[in-house]
Amino acid sequence: MTPDVPVKPDPARLRTANLRTALVFASIAVVFFAGILAAKFMGEPTTGIGVIGGAVLLFLVFAIGRNLRK
Repeated sequence: MTPDVPVKPDPARLRTANLRTALVFASIAVVFFAGILAAKFMGEPTTGIGVIGGAVLLFLVFAIGRNLRK
């Protein structure tokens, strides 16, 4: 039996993956912040819940779609 040699990840590919993850997290934070502001200005909590729920649904669709494409 031969031992598995650990493979070092490509630095450029790792940087791209980290950047993509950072952008996803930043966009989630922006959407939550926008939902809170919308709820504050509209005066109804259902507006904020709708914005946040729609954003979560959209992120799930994109995440599942990316994994299905691979």
